[in-house]
Amino acid sequence: MSQKEMNSNLTLQNIPSPCYVMKEELLRRNLALIQRVAKEAEVEIILAFKAFALWKSFPIFREYIDHTTASSLYEARLAYEEFGSKAHTYSPAYTEDEFEQIMQCSSHISFNSLSQFRRFYPRICKSPEKISCGIRVNPEYSEVEVELYNPCAPGTRFGVTADQLPDQLPEGIEGFHCHCHCESDSYQLERTLKVFEKRFAKWIPQLKWLNLGGGHLMTRKDYDTNHLINLLKGVRERYPHLRLILEPGSAFAWQTGPLVASVVDIVENKGIRTAILNVSFTCHMPDCLEMPYQPSVRGAETLPFEAASTALPHEHIYRLGGNSCLSGDYMGSWKFNHELQIGEHIIFEDMIHYTTVKTTMFNGINHPSIALLHTNGELEVYKTYHYEDYRDRMC
Repeated sequence: MSQKEMNSNLTLQNIPSPCYVMKEELLRRNLALIQRVAKEAEVEIILAFKAFALWKSFPIFREYIDHTTASSLYEARLAYEEFGSKAHTYSPAYTEDEFEQIMQCSSHISFNSLSQFRRFYPRICKSPEKISCGIRVNPEYSEVEVELYNPCAPGTRFGVTADQLPDQLPEGIEGFHCHCHCESDSYQLERTLKVFEKRFAKWIPQLKWLNLGGGHLMTRKDYDTNHLINLLKGVRERYPHLRLILEPGSAFAWQTGPLVASVVDIVENKGIRTAILNVSFTCHMPDCLEMPYQPSVRGAETLPFEAASTALPHEHIYRLGGNSCLSGDYMGSWKFNHELQIGEHIIFEDMIHYTTVKTTMFNGINHPSIALLHTNGELEVYKTYHYEDYRDRMC
């Protein structure tokens, strides 16, 4: 049996269900590409914990990257204590009781507003920690179509616009943090940079670094990485004094593994068949409902959402339903080449980024296990959850 066949057999037959399964081979492929982009463009690319934070895999990441980005105290501690380097930290708002620890765990701190900077910068000046400060800016331009994920939407709470900045930046601000992408390509970045440079040109000579945020999906198959590299090289040529930083999240864990679930029942109402699973969309795949998007299911054809309501009796078309009490905890429709059976595995593709950090125990529903499938075919189970995990969350 070949390694590929062994891995496929393991995924289909012997994986505990439910379980997120990250494949080391695919993860390393993404990391190698990201490392190449960073080296050729002479920029730093760091991991955003908001999309991926499985700390038991950090030894693999440390072979390719040096730093991470945090958006909270706990993420900053994870960077410092588990990744082994201080975080590039940004939060919409810092609090007095947490800021001391954030300083201890951070090499860079970006502020969302000038008022937050003025409030906390005196504490940074007194700190023995060497911290570089930045301000998040809003170029008022984004091509993100879903407003839920658009940080530049009208009325956004994120960042300072050009008209709110003084001609001379306050002492202590060394960088700009600019995040306005979501699963975007390099051509969107190119258009964003044109707007950014036009609106913030007069402040660029005052900066030491520019953080271009996340949403750069450079590991997607159709992404033009050469264009990205040349684009970043161009920025560095125009502003040789600037250190460029990118902090994608999804790109690191993109297409690195599925969520393996099982059919526990099949129900029918008004001709619509629903396979109820031992996972929940609201608990384990929340972006499917929030974005919304219909995930790819291995061995099934993705159909328009309403197809299950017009399916003929002989067609194997199903909605897939979660096991929570939320009425909307379902998606549909998928067409299979056979009648689904209770106990059969349903494999949701590309479910490592964001899902593993956004799961909840709503309704007391347990988390899927989390595992790494090593390149030698060995399955390492990082974590299996139990009743105590739910009880301790509920106090």
